Amino acid sequence: MGFDHGRLLGAAVLWAGAGAVAATASASARAWVAALVLALLGLAAAWPLKRRQPAAPALPDPLPAPDHHRLALLQAQLEHLPVAAWVLAGDTLQALTSRARRLAAPGGVRDRAALHRLLRSAAKSGPVVLDSERGSERWQLRRQPLAIDGREQTLLALVPLEHELETESLLAWQQLVQVLTHEIMNSLTPIKSLSQTAAMLLDEPGSEAELRLALNAIALRAESLSNFVTTYRQVSRWPEPVMAPVALHELFARLQQAIGPAWTARGGEASFELAEPSLRLQADEGQLEQALLALLTNAEQATADLAQPRLWVQARQGRGGRLQISVRDNGPGVPAGLEREIFLPFFSAREGGQGIGLTVVRQLVHGMGGRVRHVRPLEGGAAFVMSF
Repeated sequence: MGFDHGRLLGAAVLWAGAGAVAATASASARAWVAALVLALLGLAAAWPLKRRQPAAPALPDPLPAPDHHRLALLQAQLEHLPVAAWVLAGDTLQALTSRARRLAAPGGVRDRAALHRLLRSAAKSGPVVLDSERGSERWQLRRQPLAIDGREQTLLALVPLEHELETESLLAWQQLVQVLTHEIMNSLTPIKSLSQTAAMLLDEPGSEAELRLALNAIALRAESLSNFVTTYRQVSRWPEPVMAPVALHELFARLQQAIGPAWTARGGEASFELAEPSLRLQADEGQLEQALLALLTNAEQATADLAQPRLWVQARQGRGGRLQISVRDNGPGVPAGLEREIFLPFFSAREGGQGIGLTVVRQLVHGMGGRVRHVRPLEGGAAFVMSF
């Protein structure tokens, strides 16, 4: 483009020169010949110019050819997902997995229309109960809104829970029955033996003292069994929590005042820390304090043989805005393999322990909408975390 402009400028200069020569030319033929030559040179300079066509717009790069094998593989994987999944676009509900189609087919739910109404009207994720041919079944509904090519859609997934919950429930009952059977047999076995001894002593003259001793032993074992049953009833029955805002700095101050001197007297230390002084928790203050006291008692018993026992109680805001209260000690920790059993009623990893402290903690925390779990710290010891 710059070269063409130069040639046009040169032609214009030549034409201007020819005009000037012609304007000043006399009648001589030489001057008119010079003007004509300049005009021809300007015409020659401009003659090769051509009108440049506008450049054609660049074409976009062609889209890669679809990988049909990979697409078929993804469709097969989606088809066999172990959940019932649908996509909801407007009012159209389309099944994405074979589990979804089986659930709506004969042998699945009793009322297919009711299932579709439930999916279309679901406003949030959460547990649902479906009336199936096998009876009432518990499922977890998950929904995820999204937009594809400017179109609003919602992914819906139903995750089965019934089998897993039944398995967990049966396992819990088996463990509880084992504990109860162990405790009851510990009392019934000596009662049976002592009763047989007392029956034989009845026929022996002069055995009143031994008979009285045997009867007293039976009475003691019966009283122990009665206390066990009474304790179990107390553990399984707690009043409904009265929820209200709890200022954690005040609660921690009371606990520090209550147990701090005892830890100091043992040559140790109990520290209470708040990530923020203004932390508050919606809970039943009395039941929350009871749960913390049970954990503090466990920590005291776990560190009874240490020269420098340590206790750390911390409260902080965790992921997702959940408030977490942790109780950690520097004791020997929970023996490996017993992490789940320690929450069972009357199970204790410590010799002579009653095994009701952690059961009480779990029931109280669960009643207030929270969870408690055991954590094995890298530094050693034991830690229990309550999440609300």
